[in-house]
Amino acid sequence: MTRPLLFDSVSDFSEGVAMVRLDSRLGYINPQGELVINVTDAAVSLTSAYAQSLAVARAGDYYGYLNRQGNWAIPVQFRQAKSFSEGLAAVQGGNKYGFINLFGEWVIEPQFDLANPFAEGWAAVKLAEDYGFIDKAGHVVIPLTLKDAWSFSESHAVARVDRHYGYLDRSGTMAISPVYDGAFNFSEGLARVRQGSNFGYIDATGHPGIPLIWAFASDFSEGLAAILSEGRWGYLNRSGEIAIPPQFTYAADFAEGLAAVQQTERYGYINPAGDWVIPPTYHNAGPFSEGLARVQINSHWGFVDTAGNLLTGVGFG
Repeated sequence: MTRPLLFDSVSDFSEGVAMVRLDSRLGYINPQGELVINVTDAAVSLTSAYAQSLAVARAGDYYGYLNRQGNWAIPVQFRQAKSFSEGLAAVQGGNKYGFINLFGEWVIEPQFDLANPFAEGWAAVKLAEDYGFIDKAGHVVIPLTLKDAWSFSESHAVARVDRHYGYLDRSGTMAISPVYDGAFNFSEGLARVRQGSNFGYIDATGHPGIPLIWAFASDFSEGLAAILSEGRWGYLNRSGEIAIPPQFTYAADFAEGLAAVQQTERYGYINPAGDWVIPPTYHNAGPFSEGLARVQINSHWGFVDTAGNLLTGVGFG
């Protein structure tokens, strides 16, 4: 019998399924609310969203990867493990990080103190106190001389030299000088940067496209970015104009045409015009992904569609 589906915890939908937990039961449902993957090992205490048909899972103090049947595809053996990206996953074997392929085979032997997922063909890695980048063969493509480095996004990577942040290009050149107190990934052609306590945006040439005047700001998503002004959240467009006036207690990124925002103590969803599409009735709310968003109702979590209908189904039965 179908009913509104509520769980102790859930994840966003990814690759057609979302993780759900109820008491000691753990599995994944499809958008129709049917339990399609049941995690078979009772020792599993934590799982991630699926990426490239595998999900990171923890049993005891170690990690492995589950397949789409909920069984171990790559056995528990790693001290840390990250989701697959571009065919490889960063894992900690012993005290060092390396990369495995989708079959669990070492492609890049464990040798780094930290490793980020591959993005745009390269991965940021750390050895001792320094960061750099490697390719999928494990060759160093940008020497490990940086004090911090993030993954590439739109052909630029955040990097720190001494105490300030700038951006590397694919040649390893500091294309945007390290003059910022904080810097974040490029998104939709603009990157969020911070000087002191003020946020703004620069373009790929380093030009300050939107002045650094905001108390906080998020990355651009679907043409809009959430900004904080005088204790209230609203949204800018890519020209730096106020698209939705600051009025919310909190505002999240737009995803699939809607954004979760908080008004007083409840969350709902607005459209790019700032109109309520789903009224603020929830205790918490996540982004839309594959047509559904997770929402908190009292101490439990469920899913709503873009019309605000709560997902129903059999769940764990």
